[in-house]
Amino acid sequence: MFVQVAIDSGGGLVLDYRVPSEHSGKVALGSLVAVPLGKRVANGIVVGLSAKPSVPGLAAEKIRSFFKLLFPTPVIDSQLVELGDWVAQYYGAPRQLVLRSFVPAGVWKGGVRSAMQTWLVLIDGVSADGLERSPRRREIVRALCAVPQRELPIKALPGTRAANFAMARKMEKAGLLRLEMRPLGDPFHGDDGIVPVKPPEPNVEQAEAIAFISGLLHEKQPKPLLLFGVTGSGKTEVYIRAIDEVVAGGRSALLLVPEIALTPQTMERMRARFVHTGKGVALLHSGLSEGERYGEWCRIVSGEAKIVIGPRSVVFAPVRDLGIIVVDEEHEPSYKQDSSPRYHGRDVAVMRGRIVGCPVILGSATPSLESMHNVQAGKYHLCRLERRVDGCELPVVRVVDLRREPRSQGAAPAIFSVELAKQMRLRLERAEQVILFLNRRGYARSQQCLACGQAVGCPHCSMTLTYHRKREQLLCHICGHQQRPARVCPECGDPSIRASGFGTERVEAALAEQFPRARVARVDSDTVSRKGHLQEVLDDFKKGRVDILVGTQMIAKGLHFPGVTLVGVLQADLGLQTPDFRAAERVFQLLTQVAGRAGRGDLAGEVVVQAFSPESPAIQFARHQDFDGFAKQEFTMRKAFGYPPFRHAALLLSRSRDAAAGHRVLLDIAQHLKASAEGLGVVVGEAIPCPLEKAHGQFRFQVLLRSASPARIRKLITGGLAAVDIPDGVIVVWDMDPYSLM
Repeated sequence: MFVQVAIDSGGGLVLDYRVPSEHSGKVALGSLVAVPLGKRVANGIVVGLSAKPSVPGLAAEKIRSFFKLLFPTPVIDSQLVELGDWVAQYYGAPRQLVLRSFVPAGVWKGGVRSAMQTWLVLIDGVSADGLERSPRRREIVRALCAVPQRELPIKALPGTRAANFAMARKMEKAGLLRLEMRPLGDPFHGDDGIVPVKPPEPNVEQAEAIAFISGLLHEKQPKPLLLFGVTGSGKTEVYIRAIDEVVAGGRSALLLVPEIALTPQTMERMRARFVHTGKGVALLHSGLSEGERYGEWCRIVSGEAKIVIGPRSVVFAPVRDLGIIVVDEEHEPSYKQDSSPRYHGRDVAVMRGRIVGCPVILGSATPSLESMHNVQAGKYHLCRLERRVDGCELPVVRVVDLRREPRSQGAAPAIFSVELAKQMRLRLERAEQVILFLNRRGYARSQQCLACGQAVGCPHCSMTLTYHRKREQLLCHICGHQQRPARVCPECGDPSIRASGFGTERVEAALAEQFPRARVARVDSDTVSRKGHLQEVLDDFKKGRVDILVGTQMIAKGLHFPGVTLVGVLQADLGLQTPDFRAAERVFQLLTQVAGRAGRGDLAGEVVVQAFSPESPAIQFARHQDFDGFAKQEFTMRKAFGYPPFRHAALLLSRSRDAAAGHRVLLDIAQHLKASAEGLGVVVGEAIPCPLEKAHGQFRFQVLLRSASPARIRKLITGGLAAVDIPDGVIVVWDMDPYSLM
């Protein structure tokens, strides 16, 4: 027997190996194995099995055997192998790199000691008889005989760890027992402290959606369903009911959420609902330690965990008998991976559902235009939830024109408009809670010279440095470069250099000045670097220990705080300045989502939106919660210019420390692409500098391709890259269905 192994190496190798006799019958498709590769040992996944070598003419006796199985059972199944092949082909990524992303690092290493524990397994036929002269051995054997499985974790024995290990090793040599390393159980302490909750009674709209999904569960090849519900309409309850039906039938479920920030709240709710069923809930995300991720993954692959929650990579979780996939906030850009393999979690979920034959539920209050276009094309079903649960009304939204705000001579407008300050004061007097949203961290946007107008920039990126007062540092939010604040202008030497603009840190300071008695907390990537800190802040806010929560987009979606009656959006039109055809869509979605945090309890909510361009359609449509109106206008523009969702797009990008070399290579590739594109229906753009022209010390150039056929785009790019000699020092990559043109 021979196996074809996708090697974990940069070359994308798939090589044949002989199955050693000791592993005969144990290796299968998806097995993780250690193999000889030249003079070193590499790991890989079995992607094929055959009775003879896969390469014609290759002598069987020349094929080396693989060394060992690294995991007792396959780490992925045949359906995941098929999914991996699709991801590799569609997104143009090396096959082994795709498969590598399916499995946690600890599994590739053959296990993580911090996630393993030693078990004692009594050998068949062994009893305590005849061990009278060794009381300790007799005691251990009796302990093992006392449990039906005749096995125990070594930590269950009385005595010191070192003494127990020493004795266990002696007993193993004597043939009385064997030692096995096994993964820990639930690293989140099982069901301890979880209080079961009674499910709320669904309203009419929810009940109709639940019934519709129930029907999909019995179809062989169900179409995906877009669950379009306004903020607070109870989409999560619909997910839970659908998942409950799936796991009750013995199958498994995946629940994707866009942000790690949302996983603790989702996890808590799911465990409270499923604790009585005995169906394990697992959590996977990059914020876990390597040992925690390994332990959770083992629970999933063993079938102990039937429900898996986490961000985009959870779409690859090796669950058994997958019955449903739910993608919450399906419109979120964070589902798109920005490094190879550059997959989109939502689209991969749809493909996995097609391969498995299970329903895929895409939920959002602001659906992506791609998903809504698929509804209109008949590819997706649609269910709408147009009312908030418990009869709560959507918040009233007021838009403040910052151009008309009072200001001192030559000064910028105040951080808080007159209207927002008034409404905040009123809420604090009534002991209600406030959320302030600003999608910019730091104290000031930059340091700018009043004499020459120059802002202090990053030496490695085409970005100004953001001033962080607490650190007393200028920081680049692209590459992480840090330096001390300038005392004089680096360009003209003038000392009149000042902090310009503001971020969340400055907002927090302004609140302390203006509302000194208010309890304020800030949530951004500067404040939540410590593990668990984000959840601590959100718990404090939920329990009423915080009056005003200031944050970036981490607090804009998915969070449910009934005590919040006011949301302030400080610079609503920031995102409109981005040179990207999706800019207006992102602003509309973000404003609608953050506005939805208000009025989710017994008290009515209000939103104050501050902007310099309040007449922008994205702001006005968001103000009226009018998704259909926004989508109609945006569809007209996208169709006229041939942008997604009416065409697929791909972004070809060159990076080099030598600007001329990087540009020249991309010009050559673009010229070849244009010559080859005739008659293919592919529009090839010009080779131009990226909006973020320099990042991490490299100059960046891009070409945008658009076509109704993604296959034609891939074929064209593959040919173009093969036809042009790319010199050392220039890196060329491409991204299918890009979500950022920066």
